[in-house]
Amino acid sequence: MNVSFFIARRYLVSKKSHHAINIISAISVVGVAVATLALVCTLSVFNGFRDLVAQLFTSFDPQLEVTAASGVSVPADDPVLAFARRDPDVAAVTECMEDQALVLFRGRQAVVTLKGVDDNFVHCTDLEDILYGEGTFMLHAADLNYGVPGIGLAMQLGCGYRYEGAITVCAPRKGERVNMANPAASFNADELYSSGLVFSVRQRKYDDNLLLCPIDMARRLFDRPGEVTSLELKLVEGADAGTVKERLQRTLGDRFVVKDRYDQQEDVFRIMNIEKVIAYIFLTFILLVACFNIIGSISMLIIDKKHDIDTLRHLGADDRFIERVFLFEGWLISTVGALIGIVLGLALCLAQQHFGWLKLGESSGNFIIDAYPVSVHAVDVAVIFITVALVSFVAIWYPVRRLTRRLL
Repeated sequence: MNVSFFIARRYLVSKKSHHAINIISAISVVGVAVATLALVCTLSVFNGFRDLVAQLFTSFDPQLEVTAASGVSVPADDPVLAFARRDPDVAAVTECMEDQALVLFRGRQAVVTLKGVDDNFVHCTDLEDILYGEGTFMLHAADLNYGVPGIGLAMQLGCGYRYEGAITVCAPRKGERVNMANPAASFNADELYSSGLVFSVRQRKYDDNLLLCPIDMARRLFDRPGEVTSLELKLVEGADAGTVKERLQRTLGDRFVVKDRYDQQEDVFRIMNIEKVIAYIFLTFILLVACFNIIGSISMLIIDKKHDIDTLRHLGADDRFIERVFLFEGWLISTVGALIGIVLGLALCLAQQHFGWLKLGESSGNFIIDAYPVSVHAVDVAVIFITVALVSFVAIWYPVRRLTRRLL
């Protein structure tokens, strides 16, 4: 066993001649433990919110989406896209045509994202889980086209999930300037009737702005016959989305981009990751301050153990050996504090998962969930432990070297 480490361990657990040294050492351990606990709990809460958002999005977003790398749309019969349709891990494919449009209903108007989809769209997503109303999902019957608006958009237009009359949808004609003498002549227009349904994703991006319609109608409005803005894919049971995504990306080449559900919401998850990193940085600074408390404990320990150090010198120990003793002492204090903090942090996270002690609001029902979500990731725990080790090394190494040379 390393002699320096053995002596440092003895100093950590042995009784000191001055009781204040024991108290300061205990305070140093507690300081590191509290900072570590805060890191574990805070990062786990960010993970919980991230997982919650992912669950909410996956009710609407397809498992994989294929879009053009450049441009808005591509021909639906592009031979390269045929590889995606024939992939053995793809169970269903739906074509989509998506763009901005103006909707009018009984004197109210709104600019929306009009998304034209195939009839099998409901089979490519989990749309049925978020549909509300008294109808059956359908996009057309005979000569009538049916629309399914988001719940926020329906309230904005005042049409509800079952409305009388039709919603007028307008889109500017492709490549034409607006005729100021007769603006209506510069727009394509069509009508959508109620299917008796609305959808609620609980995200304003969808609920307040999205309107589903038949893809043929969207193509006519946007003057893009036979084109698609994206292909949405549903995978067979048990297929790994990451593996299929990589294979399709290699097959389709640089002309197309294959996105999984996280890629489709890249902006949202990027913001959440930035917030998590900023919280991690701030808490690391707090941990650094807590590690500086160890310096005070080490300096008092050096003074207390002067007689032991003289004995070690007579036995042949040099300055480097003595420095290592007190460096190990500081690292042991930080390591014990880190382990205690991690254990307590995991215990608190487990309790929050099961009992939900920390609430989001005073009354239930105001939020999607009542208590703060918590999700512990093993990678985060490992990063936290490594962070404590590195920060303690940086905070202790130079001061301990200076102290041992000055005080001895």
